[in-house]
Amino acid sequence: MFKVLLFLFSFSICGAFFGNVLAQTVVPAQNSNRVETSVMPDSAGIVDKVEDKDIMDILGQLKRKRDLTKNRDKKPRKILYSMVPAVGYTLSTGFVGLLSANAAFYLSDSSATNISSVSTSFNYSQYNQITIPIQTNIWTKNNGYNIIVDWRYFKYPQDTYGLGGHSLVENADQIDYSHVRLHQTVLKKITGAFYLGLGYHLDYRWKIKQEGMNEDVSSYGLPPKSVSSGVVANVLYDSRRNSINPQGGLYANARYRNNLKVLGSNTNWESLVLEFRKYVNFPRGSRNTLAFWDFNWLTLSGKPPYLDLPSTAWDPSNNTGRGYIQGRFRSPNMLYFESEYRFSLTQNGLIGGVVFGNAQSFSNWPTRKFDKIAPGGGLGIRLKINKTSRTNIAVDYGFGTKGSRGLFVNLGEVF
Repeated sequence: MFKVLLFLFSFSICGAFFGNVLAQTVVPAQNSNRVETSVMPDSAGIVDKVEDKDIMDILGQLKRKRDLTKNRDKKPRKILYSMVPAVGYTLSTGFVGLLSANAAFYLSDSSATNISSVSTSFNYSQYNQITIPIQTNIWTKNNGYNIIVDWRYFKYPQDTYGLGGHSLVENADQIDYSHVRLHQTVLKKITGAFYLGLGYHLDYRWKIKQEGMNEDVSSYGLPPKSVSSGVVANVLYDSRRNSINPQGGLYANARYRNNLKVLGSNTNWESLVLEFRKYVNFPRGSRNTLAFWDFNWLTLSGKPPYLDLPSTAWDPSNNTGRGYIQGRFRSPNMLYFESEYRFSLTQNGLIGGVVFGNAQSFSNWPTRKFDKIAPGGGLGIRLKINKTSRTNIAVDYGFGTKGSRGLFVNLGEVF
């Protein structure tokens, strides 16, 4: 609880200092009335008419600048942006200072086009880890194309525990490395919410150093440099109207990646990710959402580099396995399921809460057998920083088995 309070205190102090940029909500001209109620494009019949509030509304009231909110409603703009300086804590990073920014906008009429988003952050941790991501999810006019970009730089010393679901915490070895990730995909609308796309993924790691003699790591192999370079085929069904904080809809995605020596990879290997997310407004007409997430990450053939293997919290959003340290489990094949209930704690939507449960299973190595499940669960709070894009600060406390637990902080929902 102390860590949660420390985070919120740091957020409040930084928010007051950066008041002119923090969560500056602006409304698209074509939907200038949308801010007045909780009804949103994928609200699934929400009927609550209480005016939404976000952190800038509250800061404006504390500073006795009520005209700030009025100006925001009277002078709508087309970009909704949020900037959050904060202090957080996770098992894998220790205390971390971060500055996160998120921009949301419509490239066309919002009645026929999903909201697009661009996010970035700078993170520096107690363990000298540096992470700089740039991520975009762009929807063109009438959702004709969906452009997804995930570029990241990591300087990331971190523990690894071996392979399979039976790996032990006491067998941890630290691995230090630098990593550039360049993932990009373009999807074309075929019909309705159905898309097909192609992309290119590059993962380049260098200065890889292992401290210790973990038997699995040594047996599998960990060279000082690794390159995975491959083409990606993508099949997508996405009926969500807001990917930042969905309140309804279905997301289903199959991603096939073929890494080839001819493109610069160390080895030829293939992988497949099957991902499903479902959002249900429950009870109907409320602000509450029941969400389900199924994420299966499989190696079809070949031998991926050790650090490219499926691993806890190394999915694209780094959010699988709340309750466990990042990288706690790793193997060529991963099965994962999570459910979360999101509910409002205040009538104006400023503060919310979640309860969640998850389960992950990793194949044994060198076999492909699944024979152990690692469950997790927890609860969290949500603080709305942008009422139009529905961007929240998410602070969760998760529990795993054998005493595993930790605090997890996100800008936006976990999935």
